[in-house]
Amino acid sequence: MYDILVIGGGAAGMTAALYARRNGKSVLILEGDSLGGQIATSPRLENFPSIREISGEAFADNLFEQVSALGAEVEIEKAVRIDKQADGHFLVRTEYNEYAARSVIIAAGVKHKHLRTRQDREDLLGKGVYYCAVCDGPFYKGREVAVIGDANSALQYALLLSGYCTKVYVYTLFDRFFGDESLVKALRAKENIEVRPNTNVTDFIGETELEAIEYTDKDGNLCRQKIPAVFVAIGQVPDNAAFANVADLDEAGYIRADESCKTRTPGVFVAGDCRTKAVRQVSTAVADGAIAATNASLYLESL
Repeated sequence: MYDILVIGGGAAGMTAALYARRNGKSVLILEGDSLGGQIATSPRLENFPSIREISGEAFADNLFEQVSALGAEVEIEKAVRIDKQADGHFLVRTEYNEYAARSVIIAAGVKHKHLRTRQDREDLLGKGVYYCAVCDGPFYKGREVAVIGDANSALQYALLLSGYCTKVYVYTLFDRFFGDESLVKALRAKENIEVRPNTNVTDFIGETELEAIEYTDKDGNLCRQKIPAVFVAIGQVPDNAAFANVADLDEAGYIRADESCKTRTPGVFVAGDCRTKAVRQVSTAVADGAIAATNASLYLESL
């Protein structure tokens, strides 16, 4: 049995593991996808205190090495249910196994929000339609591509792609960006980035791979642009349904918790982007991880 089981291996989850191990607790991290979470796919991290600039992948690698050196265990398995037992400990079930723990920290993060098109062309995912420019952008070196979105992720994707693509079209629903001014300024300075504001992408076109996108312009006209790849960055959504028996969820699916990171179930805590909060950044995820692990340790000492 572990003292603290952490669900999620992103910035919040690994920071929770870091603080838990420093508090002398045995720790298991369960990660259903890949370690690092959302930040691992970011080309640049420039707003983390004391670090002027670092790639998201390098940041995640450094954090993993740190928690591993402290003795935290990691399993690449997706948690699908948490049950509190009669004796007070928790049983966390995955797709393959089950693990016992005295306390649980949910740091499941969020996943990319998918663009719902007229024909719901999910079949083109990975065949011209992508949600990670860091992962898949290099396949389109020397070609034209498009980005859909108007916040920091979209801005970063466009800047990254502009370094090796001949042209980057950025489609935004409104006539302004909602990201950091420094990123907006950098984007405006790129000659091979063209912004198309007040547009609504309505469909992806292609038989077995993307050939074009359809969109409506500011006047409501239906337009089509031939393009081999589009990178969608329109936000994230939580994936907390599996934990509704131990934590309250809001209308959007985020776990209800304040800055104490406590859920309605004693012994279950939440950290990072998957909880209700106004600001979702790496710095706030790290802060949540530290708070959740500290309060989990105090909870264990009170038993």
